[in-house]
Amino acid sequence: MKRLEDKIAIITGGAGGLGAAEALLFAKEGAKLLITDIQEEGLKNVKNEITANGGIVDYIVHDVTSEQDWDKVVNKAIELYGAIHILVNNAGITGNLMSSIEETSVEEFKKVLDINILSQFIGIKAVVPHMKKNEDGASIINISSIAGIVGSAKATAYTASKGAVRSFTKGAAAELVNHKIRVNSVHPGYVATPMTKNLPNAEEFKKMAIGITPMRREAVPEEIAFGVLYLASDESSYTTGSEMVIDGGNTAV
Repeated sequence: MKRLEDKIAIITGGAGGLGAAEALLFAKEGAKLLITDIQEEGLKNVKNEITANGGIVDYIVHDVTSEQDWDKVVNKAIELYGAIHILVNNAGITGNLMSSIEETSVEEFKKVLDINILSQFIGIKAVVPHMKKNEDGASIINISSIAGIVGSAKATAYTASKGAVRSFTKGAAAELVNHKIRVNSVHPGYVATPMTKNLPNAEEFKKMAIGITPMRREAVPEEIAFGVLYLASDESSYTTGSEMVIDGGNTAV
C-alpha cells in the first residue's frame, strides 16, 4: 500500500521548488492533491507532470494572505474529493536576506510576516473544521527554516517570520491534539530552489550558506520533501508539536 493512499492533501506554493517536489512525491505515494500558488503556469506544469504519471491533482490560483482565497481553496478541495486530510503550508518568501534592521522598511517586514506566518494561521483556520470530521485524524505541516531556530544577521524579517512559524506550530499542536489533528514544522537549511537561485545576491549567499554547512553542499528539494512525506503519513502518528530539522548538520555546530 502506498504511504498516502486515499489521503487528500492541499499544498501551497506548489508551482515550483519545495512545493512541487512535495506534490510529485505525494502523488507518487497515492495522495489526491490540490496545489495552489500565485504562479498559474508553474501549477499547470506540475499538474501535467503528475497526471502524466497517473496521479490525481488539480490546482487553483491562490493568494495565501487572503481569507476569501482560502475559502475558495477549501471549498474546491471538498467539492473535488470530499475531505481534507493533509495541509502543507509551504508558500513563503525570503525578503531581502542581506538587509539590516535599519535598511528594512516596515512595509517589507509586514509583507514577509503576512506571507510566511499569517497565511499559515488563515490556512489552518480554514481547514480545521473539515479536518475535525475525519475519523482517522489529519496532519498539518508548516514549512519553517533553520532561521526559525537560530538567529541570522541581516535577515530580520525572514528570521522573525520563521521563528513565529515554529512557535505557532507548537501552540496549534497543543490545541488540536484532542481532535486527532497533528501539527509539525519542518526546518530546512539551504535548498537549491528557484527562489534561492533568484535572490539578488544568490551566488554570495549560496557560498556563505554552503560554507557553514558541515555537509558542504546544498539540499535538493526532494530531500526536504521526504521529511514532509513522513509527517503527512500515518507513520508519524505519535508526532505532533515537533520540529524536523533537515539542514546538512548546520544547526549541529
